[in-house]
Amino acid sequence: MTTLPILYEIFLESSGVSTDTRSVKENQLFFALKGDNFDGNKFAYQALEKGASHVVVDDKSVIPSIGDEHNAKKLAHKNRYLLVENVLESLQKLANFRRKQFSIPFIGITGSNGKTTTKELLRSVLSQKFKTYSTEGNLNNHIGVPLTLLRIPQEAEIAIIEMGANKVGDIAELCSIAEPSHGLITNIGNAHLEGFGGYEGVLRGKTELYQSLIKNNGTVFINSNDNVLMNMTKRFEKEKVIQYGTDNQENYYSAKLLQSVPTIVYQDEKDNPITTQLIGAYNFSNILAALACGKYFGLSNEQMNKGISEYLPKNNRSQVEERSNTKNTLILDAYNANPDSMKAALRHLEEMPSKEKQKVAILGDMFELGRKSFSKHKEILDFALQLKIDKLIVCGKDFTKAKTAGNLISSLIMSFNDKNELADYLQKNPINESIVLLKGSRGIGLETVADEF
Repeated sequence: MTTLPILYEIFLESSGVSTDTRSVKENQLFFALKGDNFDGNKFAYQALEKGASHVVVDDKSVIPSIGDEHNAKKLAHKNRYLLVENVLESLQKLANFRRKQFSIPFIGITGSNGKTTTKELLRSVLSQKFKTYSTEGNLNNHIGVPLTLLRIPQEAEIAIIEMGANKVGDIAELCSIAEPSHGLITNIGNAHLEGFGGYEGVLRGKTELYQSLIKNNGTVFINSNDNVLMNMTKRFEKEKVIQYGTDNQENYYSAKLLQSVPTIVYQDEKDNPITTQLIGAYNFSNILAALACGKYFGLSNEQMNKGISEYLPKNNRSQVEERSNTKNTLILDAYNANPDSMKAALRHLEEMPSKEKQKVAILGDMFELGRKSFSKHKEILDFALQLKIDKLIVCGKDFTKAKTAGNLISSLIMSFNDKNELADYLQKNPINESIVLLKGSRGIGLETVADEF
């Protein structure tokens, strides 16, 4: 069996780590992970042929053996197979071993809403002074976090690790791998209810980050405007709690929201108005978190504001695009959705200055709500119908069921079973001169119809 120290030495000599033969690069260390429908062990030789330096496997039968006349070509690569008990556990242990080589701040971020935006804002702010590395894309689970840790360059001065969770215990596991020295929870909301078993489960799961910080004498950043999170401060030593928010004299950092439409403008601690490229009052708490972290790590007021004002939303998160040919304003927020973020996006749409444009909400199903799926989808429809929105279009079986079984007035809501039906309708009935919100869970794929606007 390959020991961890040997594995780490091979990692240091490699050009990085890969878990996918489709994208493996020259001299990378390939980990043959297993899934419900695949076994990476079967692709180990393919990874070597594509240039991997070594392959980490836990199935001894895929390693070429002497005497097999059909394996003459593969036998030449026999020493490049690294046998371990469990590939996933080896990846995680290697990542933790790598993390222990750094003495820099590691900031863990989790929460029901806004964790990716907060991560990006924090990176934009801290990069004004430090060599900052943060989670790429959505690599925030039990595989993604190890990959993130193994990608941190030696010269990094601060690391930001995003942590996602679907059930109780997930954040605890990720903390045991990443060992954050600092951390923040953006909020506790109604997300992944199916896996967590309800709001109380979400609360218990997300606050596992706090438990890790307490255990390791870490520092926590807490939104003083969030009563649920503030209730947790008594668990920490007072000097380990950094409060941020509005209208609280005990805050380490405070700012004031001046406007949220069309984009957020805030007043900083020195009473300067700062214009951002972010939409929605719901994003102000994310901005405050980044500003508090920036101040804590010694950035100047100017550096912090520059990091916030220069941040441009992307990756289908709170993106605003003006379409000249259709005269539409498109709000593309189709990366993720849950009841809380859906309501926040709908409120923002209602508050947007229309300039005689109609307001159209196109909503996709919210995933992983479990037994509460029907009630939560109906709740969103009831909520949307109370707002000053001109047209409501829903896409997906859950919203369609909530509309029909909920006995809602069908003339006010159009429903489609999937994105293909929706795209076909939009092509035949183009929407022009409108403010259009596209909001849904990633799995429904609403971003694919963005070009119709």
